[in-house]
Amino acid sequence: MATNETIGPSPPQRRTLEETMAEFDTIPLFMKSLPEEPANDPIIAALQSIAYEGTPDEIALNFKEQGNEYFKGKRYREAMGFYTQGIDAKPIDAALLEALLCNRAACNLELQNYGTVLRDCSTALSINPRSSKAFYRSAMALLTLERADEAIDCCDRCLKFDPDNKGVQSIRSKTLERKAALEKKEKERLERIRREKAAETKLTLAYRERNLIVIPPKDGSQNPYAPHFDPEDPTDSSLIIPVFFLYPQHATSDVIPEFVEDTPFAAHIASMFPPQVPPPNWDTKREYVDGQLVIYAMTHRKRLLKVGKKMSLRDVCAAAKGKDGENKDGLELKDGCLTFVVLPKGEVEIKWVNEYKSGRDSS
Repeated sequence: MATNETIGPSPPQRRTLEETMAEFDTIPLFMKSLPEEPANDPIIAALQSIAYEGTPDEIALNFKEQGNEYFKGKRYREAMGFYTQGIDAKPIDAALLEALLCNRAACNLELQNYGTVLRDCSTALSINPRSSKAFYRSAMALLTLERADEAIDCCDRCLKFDPDNKGVQSIRSKTLERKAALEKKEKERLERIRREKAAETKLTLAYRERNLIVIPPKDGSQNPYAPHFDPEDPTDSSLIIPVFFLYPQHATSDVIPEFVEDTPFAAHIASMFPPQVPPPNWDTKREYVDGQLVIYAMTHRKRLLKVGKKMSLRDVCAAAKGKDGENKDGLELKDGCLTFVVLPKGEVEIKWVNEYKSGRDSS
């Protein structure tokens, strides 16, 4: 009976580069760093004795040279490990310790660990205040962190004793350009804030003049429409305000996103409910027709204002003002919108008005 069983060795499994490199790290001769504790493996133990054999300076130099090889291969994390072991060997030679710190800072620059870069460079400068590499790498990190003034200071300190250092000169030039760009950006940001505050103040004064009482939304939501000044008004004093028309008997509404305050209500009603066009789907009785409708406004103190046919939004705002000596009153600007009720004249109007007054008086 034939079978599909394969005879012979299984084909080797394909492995990723990372898996292959990880396996190399388990082989003593290819390890990126050796364990600090004594090892049971005789090969590792022998390598440990070689790596840590000699004076602190010799040990540190050995690790520095290994780190340099990894750095050349752009294996910055492994190089940093060797430089750290060299530092941990506590070399006596100050120049060697400075080099190890600067080299580790170079690794961390590549790895974007800028805080560590600054710490290592600070330590290097405490050893040698004229360390050009420490100043250069500090400036690089500070530039990336957008701490331009500090980066320029590092460059200036270095150029006092190393005036021909091209790398530091280049970083200084880049930092000056970046500083100018940041200052320009900040200036623009402050100007934008100033304009926004001025516009907000102007709008607040306009609300006060029109007896509008701002009611912010309880849930923190933001209306896509917002009151603003009419850009076509040369005096820059006419408001455009979003307006809701409510039709309570049908539990529906319309929004007029840009109601210019000097426009009569009649103009909007005429365009929304002309007699010669079919009515909205919800107006099955065809009650909402221009000439047969009435508009009401409710004030903050629950007064009911009947809007005359020729009245503009500005006129209604003026009519909503409370009498002298009474509590403040006016139209409520809720979530940036004003609300008006539109009703058919007659029974529907009378019923709604009575219900509104009954609810107001009982509350």
